[in-house]
Amino acid sequence: MSYPGQNLCRWIQRIALLLPLIGCPACMHAPPFDEVHWRRIVEKQDPALLYASNFKDGRFFNPWLPMEGNRFGALLRWQLSAKAPYTEEEEQFKPNRIPGLSERIRQQKGDFMAWIGHNTFLIRVNGQYWLTDPVFSDRALLPERKTPPALTIEEFNGAVKKLNVLISHNHHDHLDKNSILKLPAEARIIAPLGLGKILQSWGRSSVQEMDWWKSLDVGQGITLVCLPAQHWSRRLGQGYNESLWASFLLISPSVKIYLGGDSGYFAGYREIGRKYPGIDYALLPTTAYHPRWFMHYAHLNAEETLDTFQDLRARWLIPTQWGTFRLGNEPIGYPVIDLRRAMKSRGFDASKVVILDLGGIQPISPKSNKGGNPNHPPDAPLTRAP
Repeated sequence: MSYPGQNLCRWIQRIALLLPLIGCPACMHAPPFDEVHWRRIVEKQDPALLYASNFKDGRFFNPWLPMEGNRFGALLRWQLSAKAPYTEEEEQFKPNRIPGLSERIRQQKGDFMAWIGHNTFLIRVNGQYWLTDPVFSDRALLPERKTPPALTIEEFNGAVKKLNVLISHNHHDHLDKNSILKLPAEARIIAPLGLGKILQSWGRSSVQEMDWWKSLDVGQGITLVCLPAQHWSRRLGQGYNESLWASFLLISPSVKIYLGGDSGYFAGYREIGRKYPGIDYALLPTTAYHPRWFMHYAHLNAEETLDTFQDLRARWLIPTQWGTFRLGNEPIGYPVIDLRRAMKSRGFDASKVVILDLGGIQPISPKSNKGGNPNHPPDAPLTRAP
């Protein structure tokens, strides 16, 4: 089966194979990366710039630390650099998949979160359904899915009505045209600035754009807050940084859920934790962070995921975006293995971390439950890394 960009992908692969043969010795060596120096840069960021203008000359940017450098050149160097090996356990580990999610959604009582795959979660709060970054397709443009979604989009549509859709940014593993086209026509879509036009061109009539630090009353006692993230945007049909990227906070009378989207580590997490105290669940991206010299600006590694969780002062951490697409050098299950190693080395309280299986349903715990891991139903065990 062919897919958009297949011929381009083949040519890139051919060039990657040929360049070392015709003389590109420097391309075969990854540049060094200093974690300590990178952390110093992060610590020097001025929190006041989190509120500065994020748009200039037709493009969005991160005012506290704009991305610099030749991204295409760095991308090419990454593809041509020698890859670090991983162990057999690291290569083979992946999330379990619990069947029958559509039926279990229908039977579920109370508020909950269900992991469908990558950054696609179904969240029910105060009777409202929220679907984050829906991707049900076999590919994210070029990368192939390594594990299937917990249910098909047809099964999803049969189980959920009156849907809200939340988009974090325009990368193909977060904004999938085929999935958007198959969602109910009446679904309300909320996305960062600059994405309304493309969504409307796909026939979506109910689209609302949001900027950082803006709040929206979405009914039934729920407020949605659009918040900064340290990332970037580009996709076929949209140029570099022509649309914004964001994280979000869902606030109801009983729970606060932080949805991290895609981001590198930055000063914004401490500010969000300060400005919005009492976050219950932090869904944080933990994926595509190798090689660090290339990925550090836009993606959290395992250590930074724990730091982010602490900066947010949240009760529970749910790692996201692992186990589906191999977008960095590391295997799809590696981030969970790495996260468990980081927790052990730091003496981190593992009861604060909920690692879901595909199709796992996490009941949203009431405020009265003050400590430990929220209760897990029998059909959604914690995934166990080797």
